[in-house]
Amino acid sequence: MEFRLKKLRKERNISQLKLAIDLNMNQNSISRYENNEREADYETLIKFADYFDVSLDYLLGRTDEMKTK
Repeated sequence: MEFRLKKLRKERNISQLKLAIDLNMNQNSISRYENNEREADYETLIKFADYFDVSLDYLLGRTDEMKTK
């Protein structure tokens, strides 16, 4: 399963630090999520999906559709 957090962040030119600050998280946690060293819980996945305005399925690589219809 592809986790698209890093791709979304880079496409929008957002640093790990900015994302961490915006979501009230630790930059180290963002790095670990992006490098598959840590799995995000449901609450965190929802935060990422809402922040980037994408569906959870897109974020998790289950579909190439960014939004559900």
